[in-house]
Amino acid sequence: ICGLAYKGKSLPLSVFLFLVSGDITQKGYEKKRAKLLAPYVPQTQGRYLFWLDNEFKIVGSFPGVDPALQKESRTQTPAPAAAPASASSSSSSKFHRARSGGARDERYRSDIHTEAVQAALAKHKEQKMALPMPTKRRSTFVQSPADACTPPDTSSASEDEGSLRRQAALSAALHQSLQNAESWINRSIQGSSTSSSASSTLSHGEGKGTSGSLADVFANTRIENFSVPPDVTATTSSSSARPATKSFPPGVPVSSRVSTKIQQLLNTLKRPKRPPLKEFFVDDFEEIVEVPQPDPNQPKPEGRQMTPVKGEPLGVVCNWPPALEAALQRWGTTQAKCPCLTALDVTGKPVYTLTYGKLWSRSLKLAYTLLNKLGTKNEPVLKPGDRVALVYPNNDPVMFMVAFYGCLLAEVIPVPIEVPLTRKDAGGQQIGFLLGSCGIALALTTEVCLKGLPKTQNGEIVQFKGWPRLKWVVTDSKYLSKSPKDWQPNISAAGTEPAYIEYKTSKEGSVMGVTVSRIAMLSHCQALSQACNYSEGETIVNVLDFKKDAGLWHGILTNVMNKLHTISVPYSVMKTCPLSWVQRVHTHKAKVALVKCRDLHWAMMAHRDQRDVSLSSLRMLIVTDGANPWSVSSCDAFLSLFQSHGLKPEAICPCATSPEAMTIAIRRPGVPGAPLPGRAILSMNGLSFGVIRVNTEDKNSALTVQDVGHVMPGGMMCIVKPDGPPQLCKTDEIGEICVSSRAGGMMYFGLAGLTKNTFEVFIKYANHQRHLNTCFIYGSLVFVVGKMDGLLTVSGRRHNADDIVATGLAVESIKTVYRGRIAVFSVSVFYDERIVVVAEQRPDASEEDSFQWMSRVLQAIDSIHQVGVYCLALVPANTLPKTPLGGIHISQTKQHFLEGSLHPCNILMCPHTCVTNLPKPRQKQPGVGPASVMVGNLVAGKRIAQASGRDLGQLEDNDLVKKHQFLTEVLQWRAQATPDHPLFLLLNAKGTTVCTATCLQLHKKAERIASVLCDKGHLNAGDNVVLLYPPGIELITAFYGCLYAGCIPVTVRPPHAQSLTATLPTVRMIVEVSKAACILTTQTLMRLLKSREAAAAVDVKTWPTIIDTDDLPRKRLSQIYKPPTSEMLAYLDFSVSTTGMLTGVKMSHAAVSGLCRAIKLQCELYSSRQIAICLDPYCGLGFVLWCLCSVYSGHQSILIPPMELESNLFLWLSTVSQYKIRDTFCSYSVMELCTKGLGNQVEMLKSRGINLSCVRTCVVVAEERPRVSLTHSFSKLFKDIGLSSRAVSTTFGSRVNVAICLQVMQVLSSAYIGTSGPDPTTVYVDLKSLRHDRVRLVERGAPQSLLLSESGKILPGVKVVIVNPETKGPLGDSHLGEIWVNSPHTASGYYTIYDNETLQADHFNTRLSFGDAAQTLWARTGYLGFVRRTELTAASGERHDALYVVGALDETLELRGLRYHPIDIETSVSRTHRSIAECAVFTWTNLLVVVVELCGCEQEALDLVPLVTNVVLEEHYLIVGVVVVVDPGVIPINSRGEKQRMHLRDSFLADQLDPIYVAYNM
Repeated sequence: ICGLAYKGKSLPLSVFLFLVSGDITQKGYEKKRAKLLAPYVPQTQGRYLFWLDNEFKIVGSFPGVDPALQKESRTQTPAPAAAPASASSSSSSKFHRARSGGARDERYRSDIHTEAVQAALAKHKEQKMALPMPTKRRSTFVQSPADACTPPDTSSASEDEGSLRRQAALSAALHQSLQNAESWINRSIQGSSTSSSASSTLSHGEGKGTSGSLADVFANTRIENFSVPPDVTATTSSSSARPATKSFPPGVPVSSRVSTKIQQLLNTLKRPKRPPLKEFFVDDFEEIVEVPQPDPNQPKPEGRQMTPVKGEPLGVVCNWPPALEAALQRWGTTQAKCPCLTALDVTGKPVYTLTYGKLWSRSLKLAYTLLNKLGTKNEPVLKPGDRVALVYPNNDPVMFMVAFYGCLLAEVIPVPIEVPLTRKDAGGQQIGFLLGSCGIALALTTEVCLKGLPKTQNGEIVQFKGWPRLKWVVTDSKYLSKSPKDWQPNISAAGTEPAYIEYKTSKEGSVMGVTVSRIAMLSHCQALSQACNYSEGETIVNVLDFKKDAGLWHGILTNVMNKLHTISVPYSVMKTCPLSWVQRVHTHKAKVALVKCRDLHWAMMAHRDQRDVSLSSLRMLIVTDGANPWSVSSCDAFLSLFQSHGLKPEAICPCATSPEAMTIAIRRPGVPGAPLPGRAILSMNGLSFGVIRVNTEDKNSALTVQDVGHVMPGGMMCIVKPDGPPQLCKTDEIGEICVSSRAGGMMYFGLAGLTKNTFEVFIKYANHQRHLNTCFIYGSLVFVVGKMDGLLTVSGRRHNADDIVATGLAVESIKTVYRGRIAVFSVSVFYDERIVVVAEQRPDASEEDSFQWMSRVLQAIDSIHQVGVYCLALVPANTLPKTPLGGIHISQTKQHFLEGSLHPCNILMCPHTCVTNLPKPRQKQPGVGPASVMVGNLVAGKRIAQASGRDLGQLEDNDLVKKHQFLTEVLQWRAQATPDHPLFLLLNAKGTTVCTATCLQLHKKAERIASVLCDKGHLNAGDNVVLLYPPGIELITAFYGCLYAGCIPVTVRPPHAQSLTATLPTVRMIVEVSKAACILTTQTLMRLLKSREAAAAVDVKTWPTIIDTDDLPRKRLSQIYKPPTSEMLAYLDFSVSTTGMLTGVKMSHAAVSGLCRAIKLQCELYSSRQIAICLDPYCGLGFVLWCLCSVYSGHQSILIPPMELESNLFLWLSTVSQYKIRDTFCSYSVMELCTKGLGNQVEMLKSRGINLSCVRTCVVVAEERPRVSLTHSFSKLFKDIGLSSRAVSTTFGSRVNVAICLQVMQVLSSAYIGTSGPDPTTVYVDLKSLRHDRVRLVERGAPQSLLLSESGKILPGVKVVIVNPETKGPLGDSHLGEIWVNSPHTASGYYTIYDNETLQADHFNTRLSFGDAAQTLWARTGYLGFVRRTELTAASGERHDALYVVGALDETLELRGLRYHPIDIETSVSRTHRSIAECAVFTWTNLLVVVVELCGCEQEALDLVPLVTNVVLEEHYLIVGVVVVVDPGVIPINSRGEKQRMHLRDSFLADQLDPIYVAYNM
């Protein structure tokens, strides 16, 4: 009884009966079908629903399906699947050549699917490729031949890879259409543009394709010196000529030096991207991750709720034994001569037959030995119920069978495992975990196997990683004791006690032991005997692993139950003689064969070697991986080839199995002439939504599946929803199989929680065991569409890993993929699963072929499965972790990928395609009025963010300040008052004093230099003089000499003799910009400036007057210059910023005096004090401390040139210790040098007597955010030699004001003495809020938190306010804004040639747009920060306001409407892999570029690409556009230890980095 509706119309029974009949030619069927259905087909396409009673089987093809897809009729004969081989070659050489050809994995062979892939790829064949190839250094990844990097045993094919394949089937159609991924990328990158500002100006036109081969594009991408960047957005009808007009994308200047590849990438990314983003929104607190909305058109299940399906009752046979051991006893004693098991040698010939008598007697001996001979009578090693490991090789089934039954007779529980080959076997540690959790202390093995195990040098078996200590017992007969005649094993009726444990590996790679009870073992044997209709004495050929799964159930257990004769064909024989199992069937006239699809293909490939085999005796060919949807094509191909050899179509019996539920369903052996089993052509789109829809529309995305027969006898099956609590599915819904049966596992050993979820699933109808396959049931036929372990859930849709592997293999993989070895898995990145495809690359594959294959695979998967691939990687042949039978170990591969130890040789990341759940770009609010801000702050209870140092007016003024306005006057006064007081002490690398300067010496030498300037240089007051000196006292004397002469000194770092071309142009630029009238320097440097090498870098003839000060005439200056006012210029401070800008600022005499006074008060500097300075003395606070402060305050400065530390790392710390210095100043580069170089030498420092307990303050001088991790590391490392944990502090200054903050430790006292907690000067802020220019404090350890340290205490006389840089209005203390400063020592302005007044006014003399401080003149520091009131009290009793610097405003990256600080992204990237030495990021148009220095081997370069992409996406919600891997030292860093990101950017765009690898993320 049936009913069928088609397109909403009912059909007559005659039509239906025709449609389900299979005995008609394809052509005739199609014609007749079209004619019959014509009246019922409406104009619009729809789908049909059908119901089948248990009586009906689904036969032939489904009506309503495109004729091109109806290729499943078994009466048709597909083309032979054998690879053509040369007639002249021998059969064996044919076979080897076919295997080594690296053809596709034929398990996934499907003509329909190949056509679908071809159609998908041909869709855009006219368009040009828009993917730029990655750039790879030629020295990298020279692949060795496959043999060289492969152990001989593992080069074979496996259950996960068919190594025998046909090679010519695919090439024709795919060859003709070199399609292009351009339009696909156009769609796929939408939504991930990293710049909201850029996205608004993009052109939204689709480029029309131009035909042409991919090679043309590759040729163009390879030309590095192409004069015009190729415009891949241009269109032309010509297929061969390039556009003649020069076309540039908007925003890129014509003169810009941009590499071809980057230009291509930019053009690619400038197109509209998928999916279109919704309107911008204003987000005040959190970044909201986009949650993919369910597609309103997605198919939903519409059937009724299913009812469980029962198998036929388990028949009661009178002579079935009460236990399996009883069956063995019966046959062993009554049919002792009958053969039980035949083993083959390596050539495939029978070598030994075990009879039932031998099996019984040897098992008995082993059982007796295990129980009585291993320990003493009082202390036996084993007792019933204990677990033992069975470690037997795959080519020794006889010894295994004896050991297995010996354990059953001794009532100990066997745990069969694989033979460990090395200490680092893939998954070996997890096997060890299983052994440990089972409490196994004993392993049974053979003598030969024991000898082959890896040994230590002492000859002992190595301790395998993660394994418990094992006692190894050899079970060869000669070592066993014969049991006494009165000893009999205890054979009781089968109960629920455990019989054996079978291991299984989960999706995550963990190994679990499925415990099978004796009653389950017996019931399963009974059910198999009934379903397969086994009869006594039948011969079965077993090609499977006899230690587990169907190989164990049929070949070892059911075998003994029914007195069968098993011929065991080991894997090693199949490798050398793939037809051996067919020959065994023929020779022994076997009734049943147990195979996998792999074995069918091996036989097809080698069938020409022997034509006279007959398979007519086979009544069942059990295909144990028939549950794989791709097995249908394997079965068809094998049948078409071997039908002429007597194979009956009804003999092919696919089955579905799992370790938990054992055999779930099996197709019963058919009767000749009976209707053929069922087929279904399903829509992959429907399957991804978990519903069954017959494919009627897009033939490219169809999946043909065959049934796996009926439910097992005595079992009941239902389909439950895979997610959430178990609920029955609807009849048209895909779900997970649950089985209720006595014949199934009872638990995961030792894992109670998992056991409950898997083995004790309660559904309304019955208790079930969960089986990890996804399937549906039609009638009583079971159809399986995939395994739960292979399920990839991406954005709510489910995809099957096997389906994606099949698509990859259908894309002409023969040139690229080694032996069809492809792994597909998903990784969790940014709140969703992302698909990763990893394939082994053939050793002879070219870069172009590989890249072409990769880009085609991406397009095919996108087109057929409607899902994006996140990462596609190619690794060298034979390098992926292997399972025991040579397949790819997926979980281990995934682990290597996530750890960065996969070592790919090619990689393509496509985050733009996949990541569609990024937060919406933020659009900043229009300017808010002053009143709103004030009211808003009041309502929110916020303070205006401002802070100030102590008031200078309240501080005691000494005579010095009143008397002397200028630094020159102070020096003269000191030369008279304390002539012999030492001011400066210069040390060399050995720590010895090379030069000192007392007050008088400094004054006298300054006079002589002033005299030379007037006489030799003929300079006038106000002329600029460049001081070019190495760090030392000469620089100081030259500085004061200039002041004495009334000249303006400009200190410049001298050029480096070894890198003149890099350093001399900067000197030249400062000389020109400052309009210097003269250069003061040493004789050595003067020779260098005029040398031939210098002439190659700059024009040496145009230097101003150069005066060397090594030999000065003893001539006194007639009169020391005194400036008329203190506002006159004292010196110029030139510095190159991290963004590559050279800026000079003007420092007046008043500012110099004010600055020195503020530092003296803050640091409590007096004449009796000593400080140690290890800084560069050329600009900023470093120059002030080195040259000015000692003269003003009278303290002694011990000067340590930082470059001396390169030859003596101990110099700075030993000086501090030797002189018992209380205050020392250094740079971050010095601190990093000591941390990295001396971190592991603390004991040596102690032995040298270095003690830092004298240090009160160690101040790091910098113009950046405090590097908290570095200062913490330094404090922690050297606390063992006395360094106080609170000693290290930082300063903050900028170009407009070189010293805003400087920390001293005694000024603050905690208001909460005795309370424990973090250092009060550090806070954790929320990174997400910071991107929105807001400050939200969070707890330590909070996700997305950033540790910030106070930048030092604000100097006396300094005021700071936090300002909105756009509106110039003051901000509340919960906002991030620009730090503005007002102080007596702010610089007077920029020194520019043209005196740009607008810039001057904006940066140095600017006012707030509103607020109390609107009348004050402020200077803009260009740094972002915030102010927070702390729980500390200042000396005045008021609570202390701390200033936190976050980063430079001109370095921030404006991406997606948010503000990012490069250092945050770089910190994340540096953590991802041990081989990343340094990292820098910058943007170019809308691309985020990440440059990483690789300190490991070049093999690891490509491992970094996915890790970098992942971490930036996870932590910063950004997609990386380009990842550049370079050698150590390539990222430019200035003398202050700051990265020069803009220099790096320029070098990148000019192709000057010589990268190891450049990856363009698509």
